[in-house]
Parts: sequence; C-alpha cells; structure tokens
Amino acid sequence: MALGLLVPIALVALAANSVLIRLAVVDHGADPALFAIVRVAAGAAVLMALAGATGRARPRVFTRAHWAGAGMLAGYMAGFSIAYRSLDAGFGALLLFGWVQITIFAIVVAQGARPALRRWLGAGVAMVGLVWLLWPEGRGFAGAPVDMALMSGAGICWGIYTLLGRGQGDPVAVNAANFALCLPLVLPLLVLAQGGLGPIALMLALVSGGVTSGLGYAIWYQVVARIDATTAGIGQLSVPVIATLGGLVLIGESPTLRMVLGGALVLGGIGLSLVPPRDRPRAPSIRP
Repeated sequence: MALGLLVPIALVALAANSVLIRLAVVDHGADPALFAIVRVAAGAAVLMALAGATGRARPRVFTRAHWAGAGMLAGYMAGFSIAYRSLDAGFGALLLFGWVQITIFAIVVAQGARPALRRWLGAGVAMVGLVWLLWPEGRGFAGAPVDMALMSGAGICWGIYTLLGRGQGDPVAVNAANFALCLPLVLPLLVLAQGGLGPIALMLALVSGGVTSGLGYAIWYQVVARIDATTAGIGQLSVPVIATLGGLVLIGESPTLRMVLGGALVLGGIGLSLVPPRDRPRAPSIRP
C-alpha cells in the first residue's frame, strides 16, 4: 500500500485510541485497568488470527526483540490507561506526545544522527502549538504527580516502541508476538481494578484493542520502517490534533479559537520540519 495512504490511516488509528478511552472511562464509567487488559487481549487475538489467516509464518514469540517490544507496549498501555484517573485528556496527550518526541530525538541523536536545523525548528513550533492547544486553562499542572509520571513513562515507552518497529520484519507478525507477550505483563493491573466494564465500555475496549491498536500498530510499523525516525516522532504530534477533531465530532465538544490556532501551529510546524532542503545552486564554472 502507498505510504501516502498508510500514514493518515495509522495516525487516525493512534488518535482514535485517545477518543475511545475517553468515551469509555469518562462517559461510560469503565475501569482504566480492565480497559487496558481487554485492549491488549483483543489486539493479540486479532493479530494472531490475521497472521494465521493470511498465511504468514507463525511469529516466534519468545525472542529478545519481542520481549523488549512487549515490555515497552505494556509500559505504554498501563501508564496511558491508569494516568487518566486524574489527568484530563488534553494535558495527558500533551505529556504523552511531548515525551514521545523527546525520546525519539534523544535516541537518534545518541546513535549519531544529526537532524537538520529545519527539523528542529519545525518540531519546536509544533510543540509550542501543542502546549497552546492542550494546556488546561487556569489549572496549571492538572493531575496527581504519580499519574503525571505514569503518562510521561507511557510516552517514553511508546517512543521506544516506535523505534523498535524499524527493520524487525513483518509488521503483523511482530505486533502479534508483542501483544501476546504483553498480555501476561498487564494482567497484574487487575489488583488496581476498582470497577468494571459495561456493555458499551467493553465494546469500546474491544474496538480499541483489535482495530485501532492491533491493526493500527501493524500499519504504523509499516510506516516507521519506510520513513526517517525523527519524521515518525514529529508526525505523531498531529495525533492530539486529530483526536481533538474526533472529540468535536464524537463527543460533542465545541470548537474554540484556541483549538483552531493551536492546531494550525502544530500542523504548520510539522509541515516546516518535513520540507526538503533546497539544493544549493552550483557556482558557474569559469573556463579559461
């Protein structure tokens, strides 16, 4: 499938997870810990079934790479879900994708990459727009320190999980193995569960796990294998903007000037970072 089609599908899937958990936890009283467990189980089931139905080689589950992926996936799933006990959706997304960005840039620079100045400027502009878009009005740091740390940890884990997708092989098989190994790692979250999942919340968890997480992550791994790592990091800054639009449509939120201008700044920064450098004109040769 063409990269130009894969990218928007993957980013919409990532954004949909934020909208689905907000609907389940805020509107339908879902327990975040149970939501995370069902999400992982559904993702594992769908990906394993898809790997078998399409004739792919059965993924080798017990490998060092898959354990690393499963650990990062579990850290993301647990932190992302539990942190919403006290964080509002906007501030949680700001923490999450801020740390995703920091993690990816820090790792690629440590590995010797030198992103162009335009990429740094574009990432900075997009982050400023993200802060403007998502900062809670008049509330400062909105959330308990523990949950802020959990969401920050989730961002670090997701940044590493993104980088692990580069060059690991078939995206469906890789994610199937990662999700399968992740399930026993998130089962201890049951001790934190204080509620349940009603029928609608259960359906949202199944959709989030099987479709927007399982299939969405497989598509995202196809994307990150074909683009620069810093591009993958910067591109994900559009996810909160897409989630905000989803909130307008699905949750009935009202648009504001702040949403419009903040979103425009984020997308403008992403666009600036992705503009290819122009070739410098060669000096005319002087013939004797």
